[in-house]
Amino acid sequence: MRPLYPGLLAILALCGAAHAQDLEPRAYSNAPVGMNFLIAGYGHSEGNLLFDPSVPVEGASAMVDVGVFGFAHTLGIAGRSGKFAIVAPYAALDAQGLVNGEYQQRNVTGFADPTLAFSINFSGAPALNFEEFRRYRQSTIFGATFKVTVPVGQYDADRLLNIGTNRWSFRPEIGVSHAMGSWILEGSLAACWYETNDEFFRGQRLEQDPIYAAQAHVVYDIKPGLWIALDSTYYTGGMSTIDGVRKNNELHNWRLGLTLAIPVNRHHSIKLAASNGISTRTGTDFDAYLVAWQYRWGGGF
Repeated sequence: MRPLYPGLLAILALCGAAHAQDLEPRAYSNAPVGMNFLIAGYGHSEGNLLFDPSVPVEGASAMVDVGVFGFAHTLGIAGRSGKFAIVAPYAALDAQGLVNGEYQQRNVTGFADPTLAFSINFSGAPALNFEEFRRYRQSTIFGATFKVTVPVGQYDADRLLNIGTNRWSFRPEIGVSHAMGSWILEGSLAACWYETNDEFFRGQRLEQDPIYAAQAHVVYDIKPGLWIALDSTYYTGGMSTIDGVRKNNELHNWRLGLTLAIPVNRHHSIKLAASNGISTRTGTDFDAYLVAWQYRWGGGF
């Protein structure tokens, strides 16, 4: 059995760096053309919110519970394998901290911004039917992904913290995956651009520089469908400007994680993941956990 479809599930993050914090092992693995993947997951994250020093917020922390629902479909494009995916999270946020020395709390639930993703493997992963795929052995795969986040999630312009972002974001990525027996070494580079939010906190205008991210993964295939991965990411950039005033909140953050995929039977599998912030300047310093279920069908499977 193939592993849980990678790249679909990520713990919800706050303060504009959600895409950068995604840890996505096996994002460029091949799969038969015409397969469908249905995913449902639950994630929990909690930790500190680290703001720009000019913001009068101290001791801020948050806890986020999120249900994630996703669908993906594999396809062939000019003889190359590709994937289309959509993810729709629903979250509950509980945050607290001192604002100007006064204790404040924020409790809110609602849909987060959904994400649309399209990926294509340029080399090393040709478009194959199910019978051809059974004979396929990975060597080196080079591919790219483009993600769009749609700003339809819960948002209140009178609040500093929200589940939705009220702005579009666009994230291109290039990645490579190299197999050596039971080991797979992976790396990727990405950049995320953000639309201006003209309805930021109490009518302010928020602009943000792109966030640049690098990921590395070491994956070990224990047996078909059962694998474990050590994950890491570094992201930087993202300095914001509010009403024309440049803020001192550029990101220089590291995260480390572990992912385990477990086959249940021919159609079902389970994914477990955990990550934490190793070094955080601003943004979120969260411990995050995920459990997800996948059902797959189609493509001659």
